[in-house]
Amino acid sequence: MTDRELDAAGITDPALRAAYRHCRALNARHGRTYFLATRLLPVERRPAVHALYGFARWADDIVDSLGPGPGPEARARALTRLQEELEEGLRRGGGGEPVVRALADTARRYTIDHAHFRDFMTAMRSDLVVTAYPAYADLRAYMHGSAAVIGLQMLPVLGTVAPREEAEPYAAALGVAFQLSNFLRDVGEDLDRGRVYLPADLLAGHGVDRELLVWSRATGHPDRRITAALREFEALTRGVYREAVPGIELLEPVARPCIRTAVVLYGGILDAVARDGYAVLHRRSVVARRRRAVVAADGLARVAAARLRARTTPPPRPAGRALPAASLPPTTAVRLAEGVA
Repeated sequence: MTDRELDAAGITDPALRAAYRHCRALNARHGRTYFLATRLLPVERRPAVHALYGFARWADDIVDSLGPGPGPEARARALTRLQEELEEGLRRGGGGEPVVRALADTARRYTIDHAHFRDFMTAMRSDLVVTAYPAYADLRAYMHGSAAVIGLQMLPVLGTVAPREEAEPYAAALGVAFQLSNFLRDVGEDLDRGRVYLPADLLAGHGVDRELLVWSRATGHPDRRITAALREFEALTRGVYREAVPGIELLEPVARPCIRTAVVLYGGILDAVARDGYAVLHRRSVVARRRRAVVAADGLARVAAARLRARTTPPPRPAGRALPAASLPPTTAVRLAEGVA
């Protein structure tokens, strides 16, 4: 399927094709939710999304790898090298790192504002030194670079039916909503990295501090105060989704099923956390495979409908009856999503 995507996108240079393949592999391996939603985009737009994800993942891995490995100074040097290569790639194209080559090509093809990539790198660098956020306003300032700009990078690829600046606040909010969902799911893992993304004032409102989180993580014991704080953070995150969702209607119709699917799947992380009793300090909550399959099948139905509407001269025929998404076996729906045209 990769060759078909690259051919449809008009990417012919062998080295550049290899770079895009590398980004796609990173997306498939590390971003299962994101990757599944991407399969619902028109085939020619998928390589660009893989490039955006691949670069972000590469930088994030420099900062976030757990276990023995490079210390903060070595990670800072690695980020500096990556940023220098990024700047050179954006100026001239190419680059030694495959993720930079693909990103630079995507930025050129879709005229993506280079400031979004620089803001992202600034946020990544802050993760090397910032370990807590006093208030939600501080966290939102950080997430401009770590999440909002991801939505802004995606917008030219998705396309809009309104002026782009009208859609930008919604795209930025959706990037933030996705990251807040991940923050809630990953509280325990982030704590292992020495970071607490939940705002300190929100935690303090329930009598929670870092020491209590560390104790709960180490002992495996839940605490009602932590549960209450996590529940409030979930409600805050759902509020950001409500801010963002109206912007889906501003996207090109063929892109809407992808983003709707991503919203349902990332929102499903919140559902999974709540279903597990907010035990994120002790285990990772996941969206069930059957649920992912049903959402994928619904997305496929929306893709088919959008493509049918996009035809300029569709032959007259009576409306058909779509197969209900829930009636598709999970494995069938997932295979369809992975191979959608």
